[in-house]
Amino acid sequence: MPARPARPGRKAATLAALGLAPLALTALAAAPASAHGTMGGPVSRVFQCYAEGPESPRSAACKAAVAAGGTQALYDWNGVRIGDVNGRHQARIPDGKLCSANDPEFKGLDLPRADWPATAVRGGAHTFEYRVTAQHRGTFTVYITKPGYDPAKPPAWADLDLAHPVATVTDPVASGGFYTFSGTLPQRTGKQLLYTVWQRSDSPEAFYSCSDVTFPGGGSGAAAPGASAPAPPASAPTERQIEGGAGRSTVRHDDHHDRETTGTRTGAGAATGPAPATGSTVQGTPGSTPPSGTAAGTDAGPRSQAAVGGGGGGLAETGGGSTTAYAVVGGAAALAVGSAALLLSVRRRAAARHGR
Repeated sequence: MPARPARPGRKAATLAALGLAPLALTALAAAPASAHGTMGGPVSRVFQCYAEGPESPRSAACKAAVAAGGTQALYDWNGVRIGDVNGRHQARIPDGKLCSANDPEFKGLDLPRADWPATAVRGGAHTFEYRVTAQHRGTFTVYITKPGYDPAKPPAWADLDLAHPVATVTDPVASGGFYTFSGTLPQRTGKQLLYTVWQRSDSPEAFYSCSDVTFPGGGSGAAAPGASAPAPPASAPTERQIEGGAGRSTVRHDDHHDRETTGTRTGAGAATGPAPATGSTVQGTPGSTPPSGTAAGTDAGPRSQAAVGGGGGGLAETGGGSTTAYAVVGGAAALAVGSAALLLSVRRRAAARHGR
């Protein structure tokens, strides 16, 4: 029996499906990866100052940060990063510049002051919340300063207890805009600093944040230059504030190679114009190699569903992995589903025309 000629509708559908399939593959292969964020609880310095309002911060420390580095750093709160660090954190970030990750745009975050707004904490189990604006795979490692830390001096790598991270978690699952994971805070007194490193495993990029915390007893440290009052309690920005300032950010989610070589963002500068609403309802030495250490055992938080990573071999886990962003996978899947739907629709229309 001679072969039946293909119906026009089926031919069109096949061509359409074949045409869309390469688009899905192209998206998977070529789309850039993305990840941005900062510690939201205990709130980081940059997130705290953004919550106060970049154009008119309330605390003396945040006013000083804006005076030193301008307002743009606060609108770019989720971009304290190094694009090509690949675990070489101490080699790329000198002492005194940990909070800015050696980026001049964020130099105001490095100011040695005892009056940075701080979150009250206690030793023992603690839940950390990392505010993320673009998800990706990687390891979060949180360090705390050693006993005797002086907040009125520039933080240095030697001030951190690198051998005993207070939390280490790999590939947590984001929920409600946060990566939530558990850790254990040691016994401390007075003002301390938490230093968080988010090292991506599918890219050499890493993100950094400094969170000021206060333990019971011991006071809050030496008096800061020009400070006339104790450090105010810290508070994270509301979702409305975050959305209100998004249009002012220069942080890019489509390319992470804008400052791989120099460590500085191109085209960033002080911004002018209306600020987002203020007020919140809630709350190494260059050339050195990262020391090895054993991460403290922690359990993932109820929303993280994450595997807990061990320490050793660097400050944060790096390594190869998928180079495809989750969003791109979803987009490619959507293209595939769309192709199938188009094929089915055309076939049905063709069948209707032929009385089937």
